[in-house]
This record gives sequence, C-alpha cells and structure tokens, in this order.
Amino acid sequence: MTPARDRLQFFLLNVGHFLDHLFSLIFATVAALALSREWSLGYADLLAYATPGFVAFGLFSLPAGWLADKWSRDGMMAVFFIGIGLASVATSFAVTPLQIGIGLFVIGAFAAIYHPVGLAIVVERWKNTGMRLAVNGVWGNFGVGSAALITGYFIDHGGWRVAFLVPGLVSIVAGLVYIWAFRAEIAAGPALHRAKNGAASGAPLTPALKSMLMRVSIIIFVTTALASLVFQSTTFALPKIFDERLGSIAGNATTVGWYTFMVFAVASIAQLVVGPSLDRIGPRTVFIVTAALQAIFFAAMPGLTGWPALFCALGFMLAAFGAIPINDFMIGRMAQGEFRARVYGVRYVLSFTVFALALPMISFVYDRWGFDMLFRLLSVSASVILIATFLLPRNLPTQASPAPAMPAAAKA
Repeated sequence: MTPARDRLQFFLLNVGHFLDHLFSLIFATVAALALSREWSLGYADLLAYATPGFVAFGLFSLPAGWLADKWSRDGMMAVFFIGIGLASVATSFAVTPLQIGIGLFVIGAFAAIYHPVGLAIVVERWKNTGMRLAVNGVWGNFGVGSAALITGYFIDHGGWRVAFLVPGLVSIVAGLVYIWAFRAEIAAGPALHRAKNGAASGAPLTPALKSMLMRVSIIIFVTTALASLVFQSTTFALPKIFDERLGSIAGNATTVGWYTFMVFAVASIAQLVVGPSLDRIGPRTVFIVTAALQAIFFAAMPGLTGWPALFCALGFMLAAFGAIPINDFMIGRMAQGEFRARVYGVRYVLSFTVFALALPMISFVYDRWGFDMLFRLLSVSASVILIATFLLPRNLPTQASPAPAMPAAAKA
C-alpha cells in the first residue's frame, strides 16, 4: 500500500470512529432537549426507545467480527459506512416513538460493525499500536462530543431531524470513497489477514502462562463491563446533567451542546497521553491512575452546580476517556491476528450490552434520587476497577499461541 493510500485508510477509519459514536449519541441530546417537549414524553420514558439500539450495538458486534474474519474486514467497513448512513437518513423521517426506536435499533446494528472490525484493522496494519489506538480513540471521542454540539445546534436552527439526516449522507459518501479506494483489499478478504499475520502457529502454552492469560482475561472482562457502565452513563446523561446543573451559565440547547462538546474535546487529549504511555510503560500503571481519578471526581460531583460542576465533569471525563484504549491495547497484544476481529467482537458484545443496560439504570436512578446518586454509584464502580487493576501483571503476556482464553471464546 502506498503512503497516500495508507494515510487515506487511517483517515477513513478515524472518520468511521467519529461517526460511530456520533450516531450512537444523537438521540441522547434529541431526547433531552427536543422530543421531551415536542412529543410530551418524559426523559425517562424516551430512554426506553434508545435501549434496543444499544442492545443491537452489543449483540451484533460478535457476528460482525466473525463475518469480517471470514469474508473481508475492509468489506465490512464499507457496509458499516453505507448501512449506518442509510439507517440514520431513514430515522430522520420518524413521526412516532416506535418508529424512532426501530430506526435507532437499525443504527445500532450497523454501529456494531465498527469496533471489532475497525480496531482489528488498526492493530493489524500499523506499528505503535498504543499511539494509533489513542489517535483513533480521540476521533471517537470527538464523535461523542459532537453529537451534543451538532444536535444542539440543529435543534435551535432547523430541528432535530437534520441532525440524523446530514451525518447519514456524509457516512454514505465516506462508504463510497472507501469502496473505490480499497476495492482490492475488499476482494482479497481473509488472504490479506493471513499475509499480514503469518501462519497461525505458536508454541504450546505452559501452565503458568495459561494461568496468567486467564487472570488477565477475567480482569479485562470485569473492567470492560464496569468501564462501559461508567462511560455510557456519563456520555449519554451529560447533556441532561448540564441542562440541570449549568443553568446559571448555559441558557439554551446550543450552549449546553457547546459545553458538552468542550468537555469531551478537552477530555480526548487524555488519550494522546495514555496511548504512548501504553507503548512505553505498559497498561497496569496507566489503568491504576485513570481508575483512581475517576473514583475521586465522581465522589466530588454530588451537589455541585455552575462552574464547579463543569470543572468536576471535565475531571471525570478526562479519566474516563483516558481509560478507553487500555483494554483494546491488551486485547491487541494477546489475541492472535487471524481471529482478532472476533476477539474484539466478544469484548464489544459485553461492552455495548452494558451500554444498553446502563440506560434503564440511569432512568431508574434519575427518577428516584436524581443524578447525585448516579455519581455515587459510578464512584463505587471506578473503585472496583481500581482494585482489579492492581491484579494485572506488570508485564503483559503476548500472543504466543492461537488460543488464549478470550480468543478461544471468540472462536466458538
């Protein structure tokens, strides 16, 4: 691949990560700032229609990874761009809560493609994995932040439907460019993966290495579940939190969107620090620092309003965003390349299933106790992550065989 095509592919993969998170969170701002008034439904009631989309976001990750390994990872990226774009355009025409729920489900099904497929390509095709994942993660974070910014702007200057329509059209165009530029890679399919990763052979696992792989795999699964709960709760609820807590400094939807975007944008910088640190010092120390900071800032948030609430939110989002590439880095080091998309699929089935379960939890906690109780629960979750990270080995085991603990589950 020429340097120009190499740069184009990494750029499109980054755009895909941006769009993936943008599409997943458009409805969060729409529900908080528009539909609750336009359709006369409570915020908690509207969350029920987003839940199936996040279930699809999780459940379809594993088949997406399996199909990418069997057919073509680049082909699945093209399906992602065009499929999610068409689904978003269709959702912009919804006139009932049921219709928008169906649209969000289809968006979630196509959104499930990106993480197991896009991250597998990033890990496979470039060196300096930690830094590449960090840069890619920053693009995803800007998608998270831009969902509130773009949607808030369109609510004030044209309506919520345009917030689904315009990104959908952009995604379709990106998909057509991807097909045109990487048609040879799409046609090569699994042969390209084998050429990149070599034969699927390795030395037999010793009992000590098996035990270490199992321990790290369990820690990854536990911390993935809890980190997903923290990340989904904060990114989905932050527009509503700011709508309630920043009344003295935010007067309309656009301003709330701007503050949300600024927090997410600044927090994204954390990954540019975390990425090189993963390559240089390993995941254990980095994970301990990010988990500790989350626990502290979440514990400090209850009762805060105005500027103190804004700065505290920036603190816990810096830590939460900084933690994002850590588990992906560990999986990339441990998982065999030929099966890597499936392994990432297993990881994101768990992650996005927790994403879906987080919405009923937010609704339940918010209706009964408000956001202060949510912050306390998230502080406890971050504390459990912190305890788990101390159990990680200082030197991460590498992919010495085709069947470490998680890849074996992915092959099933």
